[in-house]
Amino acid sequence: MEKVLMTMMIICVVGSASTQSASNVRATYNLYNPQNISWDLRTASVYCATYDADQPLSWRSKYGWTAFCGPVGPTGQDSCGKCLLVTNTGTGAQVTVRIVDQCINGGLDLDVNVFNQIDTDGRGNAQGHLIVNYDFVDCGDFLFSFLVECCGD
Repeated sequence: MEKVLMTMMIICVVGSASTQSASNVRATYNLYNPQNISWDLRTASVYCATYDADQPLSWRSKYGWTAFCGPVGPTGQDSCGKCLLVTNTGTGAQVTVRIVDQCINGGLDLDVNVFNQIDTDGRGNAQGHLIVNYDFVDCGDFLFSFLVECCGD
């Protein structure tokens, strides 16, 4: 019973976290191509490798990658591993990505595969960037890890 109560408290805390978001943000692309390097953060030489390189493959490959330097949200180490729901403002196409790197363009630097996934009309490739909205979202990692550690498989 104690485990169930603790789990319910965690769900409430996670669910009540305030959402951070930004609109009309510039998103460029980077040639991370993580699928070609076994989703290895060290091989990609990304900023967050220092903190997240030893995460399991299932964690590293669950979402496409992005660098983050947006106008709203945590920075540096505090942004590493967090997830964003990114929406192409021109088409409405959406994708969830994991922050693995930093950037300097004032927005997002999406992995090229993610960029192409939401560039459904080709305008992003033609212009060299997309205009997107993003929302920080729950990656679904914490609760899963907690339940496995707390309650077993």
